[in-house]
Amino acid sequence: MDDERNTRIKARLQELQLEHRALDDVVERLSEAVHVDQLQLRRLKKRKLFLKDQIERYKSMLIPDLDA
Repeated sequence: MDDERNTRIKARLQELQLEHRALDDVVERLSEAVHVDQLQLRRLKKRKLFLKDQIERYKSMLIPDLDA
């Protein structure tokens, strides 16, 4: 059961990391453009931050609980 859970978490974590990297590329390209839609750029950055938080949450799920 734990192995199946960890496999699902790792798969989701990989999806989130790929999306985060793709957004990073888009934000970088948009930032370099002469005419930039600031609202779109802000939304993309906000989505990136959300993904980063999700990535950290999923990473913490993979850390085994230690009994005191």
